[in-house]
Amino acid sequence: MAAATSIMRAQQIVQARVDDVLKQFGLTFARYEALTLLYLSRKGALPIGKMGARLMVHPTSVTNAVDRLEEKGLVHRTGDALDRRMVLARITPAGRRLVERATRALGASRFGMDGLDDSEARRLTAVVRQLRGQAGDFPSAGC
Repeated sequence: MAAATSIMRAQQIVQARVDDVLKQFGLTFARYEALTLLYLSRKGALPIGKMGARLMVHPTSVTNAVDRLEEKGLVHRTGDALDRRMVLARITPAGRRLVERATRALGASRFGMDGLDDSEARRLTAVVRQLRGQAGDFPSAGC
């Protein structure tokens, strides 16, 4: 129980720290994740359904995030040239600039992990990755 409650409380602390940084950019973590995913994609665009799978969230959550990002001019929806039934979310130049600024600010805050040095952060990541791998969070190719 001590390990489980420690993880849950640590998540609250890290989330609050990350939220404080992202608030200055008008982003939530979910919207930051969606923007970052698009930013890192080869073409700057992905099908909304694929975004949900990659972010491991329900498609409705992605649709909501894309709606809010679109309202701010950070992404726009477009049809896929090869499959007109598919809707893509595409990051805009303003979205690219914002995600770059937000990422720099999060990096400066060590993504809410400023109480840990690099070695401790790597050890924590390894332990949590093992727990997630055992729960099936990663492809069968390994953790």
